[in-house]
Amino acid sequence: MQWWQEAVVYQIYVRSFADGDGDGVGDLGGIRSRLGYLELLGVDTLWLTPFYTSPMADHGYDVADPRGVDPVFGDLDAFDALVEAAHEHTLRITVDLVPNHTSSEHEWFRAALDSAPGSPERARYHFKPGRGATGDDPPNNWQSVFGGSAWTRVADPDGGQGEWYLHLFSPDQPDLNWSNPEVWADLEKTMRFWLDRGVDGFRLDVAHGMSKPEGLPNALYPPSKLLADAGGDRADPRFNHAGVHEIHRKIRSVLDAYPGRMTVGELRVADDNRFAEYLRDDELHLGVDVRLAKAPFDAAAVREAIERTLAAVATTSTVPTWTLANHDMSRPASRYGGGAAGGARARAMALVLLALPGTVYVYTGDELGLPDVDLPDEALQDPVWERSGHKERGRDANRVPIPWDGGQPGYGFTTGVPWLPMPPEYGALTAAAQLEDTASTLSLYRRAIELRRNHPGFKGGSELEWFGAPDGCLAFRRAGSTLVCALNTSKASVPLPPGEVLLSSGPLVNGMLPPDTAAWLA
Repeated sequence: MQWWQEAVVYQIYVRSFADGDGDGVGDLGGIRSRLGYLELLGVDTLWLTPFYTSPMADHGYDVADPRGVDPVFGDLDAFDALVEAAHEHTLRITVDLVPNHTSSEHEWFRAALDSAPGSPERARYHFKPGRGATGDDPPNNWQSVFGGSAWTRVADPDGGQGEWYLHLFSPDQPDLNWSNPEVWADLEKTMRFWLDRGVDGFRLDVAHGMSKPEGLPNALYPPSKLLADAGGDRADPRFNHAGVHEIHRKIRSVLDAYPGRMTVGELRVADDNRFAEYLRDDELHLGVDVRLAKAPFDAAAVREAIERTLAAVATTSTVPTWTLANHDMSRPASRYGGGAAGGARARAMALVLLALPGTVYVYTGDELGLPDVDLPDEALQDPVWERSGHKERGRDANRVPIPWDGGQPGYGFTTGVPWLPMPPEYGALTAAAQLEDTASTLSLYRRAIELRRNHPGFKGGSELEWFGAPDGCLAFRRAGSTLVCALNTSKASVPLPPGEVLLSSGPLVNGMLPPDTAAWLA
């Protein structure tokens, strides 16, 4: 078995994890200073969101130089020091790749704007003339995932109105033309650059993107239907085009020259068979399925999400990959209802998550039970806020910096002013306070991860056996194992399955499993 097939991966949103230089923004030096905490938590792999040179229109996912470190995060020496120190702490490092698009400040795109239509510089992107007699209409009806048209018109070098360029996200993120061999050659150079510096793997952003259908035809469905599940259906011409698999085979050919390194893809693909196509033996090692994260706190919905994820990888030689959250979605403590109930449900789902076979991703701060933060309008920075005309608040609420210790404004995250304001309720949720509290969410995560690594009940197969359970409840174990996970999403206490209780997400009462609670039994 490869190391990643049972890994507990901790996603670090770099801006919000730890600030080492006091400017209010998290950085590589800050991460290095907190490696002891991560080792204590028990995770074995880190995933760093983009730290590359960027104007930060989308907080790093608009990459201007994929082989450079943005000064706000440090420099290459800081990165090298972080990799070396992480490995000394027996932690692996994986980093984001963003192959679908660049920043509009990338040297290639600046050159494209300075060049004429039809030039080699523009051929690296998707530049097209507009429709209509004067070209005033976009080349097709595609919509941006962030809202509005997926096309922006540029001025010709002579100052007149010119062609349009494609951006499936913000106008600051022009899509690359993957039919151009220069695009692949540059990504290969980038991959080898970081692999040679010691990274253990890559997470591919928008791994279902990149390839576009010839001629860029109109979408057949209304934009609202497509945007509801971006990339979920091959009827959406923007994503999941068949040509993307040749790109993944090229990527895998590079990884195969570096034994022990892996790739994991962000895959918004609803169809199980199409999801599995990305996990063929010569493509991605892992694919992140967000079905569990999207499921409501309901036993039937949770079971269905788990079964669908297992089915999506059943025909492959890889393992399922699970998560409850990431930097693009609401935190569990808020998503499951907020307040005390939301917190209890998030703790219960953490035990479900960590009982599942395969690879688990934990989003930074979820181990502290952090909720989304109700930020004032003037603090919002996500491009979704502006692109939606201030109708969609975006993702800033779940990106607020991590509270380590002390009080406002920085809670040990920074000695300066944090880039997003940290609320007063963070005072009771700091890592320092929770480390001293055996009943805290942090202590629950630590114990669960320790059991997952060491208890023989986790040595079973990748299939699950389901037990009969009362309405609103579920219970399962790995095939061939002795460890049972039980979850109660109903409004009444229910009898526990037989066995010794190893861990519970909340207090048990007279041998009963209360509502909003999960337990592990051997």
